[in-house]
Amino acid sequence: MLLTNANLDEFLEFTGLLRRKCPKISYLCTLLGHKLLKTMRLRLFSIYALNRTYPLLLLLAMSVTVGGCFKDEPLNAECDILEASVTTTSMTETFFHESDTLVRVGSDASIITFTVRRTADLSHMAPRFRITDGATIEPASGSVHDFSQGPVAYTVTSEDRQWSRRYEVAFRPVTVTVNDTVRYDFEHYELDDNYKRFYVWYEEEPDGRQPIWASGNGGFFIANQSKGAEDYPTTPSDGGVDGGKCLRLMTLDTGPLGRSTGRPIAAGNMFLGKFNAELALRDALHSTEMGVPFTQLPQKVTGYYRYKPGTEYRNKAQQVMANRTDSADIYAVLYRNHDAQGQPTVLYGDNVLTSPLIVRKARIDLVKPTDEWTFFELPFSVLAPVDEELLRNRGYNLALVFAASIHGDVFEGAIGSTLLIDKVTIICSHEE
Repeated sequence: MLLTNANLDEFLEFTGLLRRKCPKISYLCTLLGHKLLKTMRLRLFSIYALNRTYPLLLLLAMSVTVGGCFKDEPLNAECDILEASVTTTSMTETFFHESDTLVRVGSDASIITFTVRRTADLSHMAPRFRITDGATIEPASGSVHDFSQGPVAYTVTSEDRQWSRRYEVAFRPVTVTVNDTVRYDFEHYELDDNYKRFYVWYEEEPDGRQPIWASGNGGFFIANQSKGAEDYPTTPSDGGVDGGKCLRLMTLDTGPLGRSTGRPIAAGNMFLGKFNAELALRDALHSTEMGVPFTQLPQKVTGYYRYKPGTEYRNKAQQVMANRTDSADIYAVLYRNHDAQGQPTVLYGDNVLTSPLIVRKARIDLVKPTDEWTFFELPFSVLAPVDEELLRNRGYNLALVFAASIHGDVFEGAIGSTLLIDKVTIICSHEE
């Protein structure tokens, strides 16, 4: 039976339960879900088999592992922090925005970070937590700790006392950027913390290592867990501009699972922001949370690229479009990260180029195929005035995006299209 949009949400909700209850089921452990559906058992897998290839595989995997994961007892087995918050009488001296006092915690997160001003007093902070029903947390929610010396570890134990998760809570003082040029060379990367299967990138900044880069590798992992790290859409590569490392983005086939859910390709991408793997199969465009706080006014983006399009352009239905040639994409936007009501806002794949919150935009006209490193320079166009005080106080996000297939967001492109990126700079106006 083909997995359709009508039943995908229920399937993902149940597999989210499996990820929390039984980490041994690695095939499903990255999918989402918070609710414990205690009455559902193996029969779901005969209902929601992915297609004719998968029912036997799924049933076999579950017959081996599920028996040891579910227990016939009424107590909740979940042990997660859902939200973390801080209340302080000196909010403006500690945080940039009131919304910085609340962190919504992703299901795969193990580190919870509050962003604070460089001068904030962290010696007597008392974070509070919303946790799953019946669970307990140690140290206690609301207890006072000194975070000036580094993170504090918390352990959440499930109501049935059979499961626990360890979290680290940190307060990160942020230094406002005053350099007029920000450089990215993509030399800092490692395997992901959770599975050690694909690459993630970070930047070394004055206030420490910052994981400001994201890619769709986490979504590709869901359907291709047997792949090695070098076989993912976004990887490091040798042969950079100066002989060092560069960024390689490649459009790849997602395999039977991707095709069965209408997502036949994965275009290699890299962007400033976060990737939410829980939404990768259900709502791909909202899995990309574009942008990170930026405190300078960008004037232009420069860098170097090499590009080779794949040989056969296909639409989402996997029909060959004989007269189409793939192209890559490079763009950046600066946008307000709070709406008119003061609520925090992030842009996604479906509005990152069209939102009325955008105040500056830069985009390449055409990524021409070339085997040589080619310089690009993209000036920012002015779409709206910038509030300088708000800019200094992290009220704007910068999204910088690279993609191997320009229409990869709607799952169109040519398998094998490859974009190499290196030595990117954001040139800003300089004001102390």
